[in-house]
Amino acid sequence: MIQRFYVSNRLSEMAIHNNVVYLAGQVPEDSSQNMYQQTQQVLSTIDNLLAEAKTDKHHILMTQIFLADMSEYDEMNRAWDEWVSITNAPPRATVEAKLANPAWKVEIVITAACYTQD
Repeated sequence: MIQRFYVSNRLSEMAIHNNVVYLAGQVPEDSSQNMYQQTQQVLSTIDNLLAEAKTDKHHILMTQIFLADMSEYDEMNRAWDEWVSITNAPPRATVEAKLANPAWKVEIVITAACYTQD
């Protein structure tokens, strides 16, 4: 069975299948912020979606990060390093890409394993 969350005509924000959580690309809500702040916003959204799926950042299997400008890589990493599970840092790819909204500086895609919370 596939569970889909926050479904629109175009996409679902999250899907769960075979105890794996797939998140759509998450983007900042307030695009007026700098790279560090936009990344913090996106990571907070990811935390909330993973919690809804009864998992967390310690169970991330893979991360894809898209940056509008690779010159801001260090600022994205500053927010990432404060957030990521130090003992469970996932495999990650980071690339520069033209994002759908020119004001977005970052978009993050996550795949994570589900677990049962006690």
